[in-house]
Amino acid sequence: MLSRKLLIPIILLTTLSLTACGLASPTASPTPEAPTPTIAPPTATPEPAAATVNGEEIPVAELNAEVERYLASQSALGKTASPEDAKTRVLDDLIDQVLLAQQARQAGFQVDDASLASRLSTLAQKAGGQEALNTWIASHSYTDESFKIALRRSIEAAWMRDKIINGIPGTADQVHVQQILLYNQDTAQQVLDQLKAGADFDQLAARNDPATRGELGWFPRGYLLDTKIEDAAFALQPGQYSDIISTEVGFDIIKVLERDPQHPLTPDAYLAMQEKALTDWLQQQRQNSKIVIQP
Repeated sequence: MLSRKLLIPIILLTTLSLTACGLASPTASPTPEAPTPTIAPPTATPEPAAATVNGEEIPVAELNAEVERYLASQSALGKTASPEDAKTRVLDDLIDQVLLAQQARQAGFQVDDASLASRLSTLAQKAGGQEALNTWIASHSYTDESFKIALRRSIEAAWMRDKIINGIPGTADQVHVQQILLYNQDTAQQVLDQLKAGADFDQLAARNDPATRGELGWFPRGYLLDTKIEDAAFALQPGQYSDIISTEVGFDIIKVLERDPQHPLTPDAYLAMQEKALTDWLQQQRQNSKIVIQP
């Protein structure tokens, strides 16, 4: 991130010397010198802010440099992004960082100078020495001061992030679901009519998808991308099947096989729940915070 150092403009001061003129006289008094004006030191001009988060500023210079770094990283990956999209994404990320860091401080977490120095020393060792770290800092458009600011904030934000996601339990209310996915509404209606007439769900699912027999596995709320399937699943009791659910993929009929209020989360589901918890937390913080984005 870029430096927060205040920009001091150069002020040109012109001093006019006034000469006192008097009548010639054999005993003329010496002309008094004009008093030297007292010049106040220049006042530091605050750096323009791209946004403020609960009164804490995100400088324009910091945002611009972060955008440059983001665009460079995307280019290195063979990806492209417009400057406008990059600016929006980077600013959102900086706002999230500030919100997390602010809450970390409020929770009593502090990154003192000794801790920061220790972290810098560790980074220097991993980089191959202080000179190598200095080269990296300069090549990524940081100054020493701006890098310390960025590092301190990132440590605070990471602490709060971990506090949020580590609070997610390893179990959750989950359903075990089987599906029959069809791509034609008329065919889906025929299958539903067969189920209502007493046909076996498992046999119809196996006929439609012999490889997986329609197995969706266990999942908690907030895991599926399609909330309509999720909502339908948690509204059913074990052994019940749904009506036709129209989705972007096709037409689904699902059956709840089991439900467990404390079923262990799979690693993938646990990660999804952590991401959801963090997203929900940030959304709530944004609603409760005063965020001003400058045009």
